[in-house]
Amino acid sequence: MTTLLFIAVAYLLGSLSFAVIVSRAMRLPDPRSFGSGNPGATNVLRSGHKLAAVLTLLGDALKGWVAVVLARMLAPQFGLDDDIVLLCALAVFIGHLFPVFFRFQGGKGVATAFGVLVGLNPWLGLACMATWLFMAGVFRISSLAALTTAVLAPVYAALLMGWGNTAITVLVIALLLVYRHKNNLIKLVNGEEGRIGARS
Repeated sequence: MTTLLFIAVAYLLGSLSFAVIVSRAMRLPDPRSFGSGNPGATNVLRSGHKLAAVLTLLGDALKGWVAVVLARMLAPQFGLDDDIVLLCALAVFIGHLFPVFFRFQGGKGVATAFGVLVGLNPWLGLACMATWLFMAGVFRISSLAALTTAVLAPVYAALLMGWGNTAITVLVIALLLVYRHKNNLIKLVNGEEGRIGARS
């Protein structure tokens, strides 16, 4: 029961969609109603409000980090092993993708995945951030940067921590992230994907 409680709390935390929450608080259009329709920082940026995009990014990343760090801190007190941390990492990420508070229509998970990875291993998070920034800086396409980072994240995890449960968890998160970007993959192939900061 304790394990299920940890997982449930992580999922509910992940279900807080900061793109929608921040947009409502700042009286901006619902990010699901314009652009890509994705409730994430990149689409919020299309509203022209940079602060809202930054707050969305920070909120979505922070919830991933908090879920992992709190699980690691509290697990010993409840007699749980380290696997609960990985289960909570998955739960908060899935909560972001399929939030119970927003009819299970969530974002694509880039910022939340980053927060999770930093929580699991700061060096892993740093490697992924560097990859995303490099790809985004060169190509100015958020989805391409995210997909490249997703492909490399399990490799980084295996190099840093060995091919164990953590690397497998990172692989599952990466596969889910790629799945959520399936429409972006089609647009990339067709040369139709929008660039960072462009309104559409």
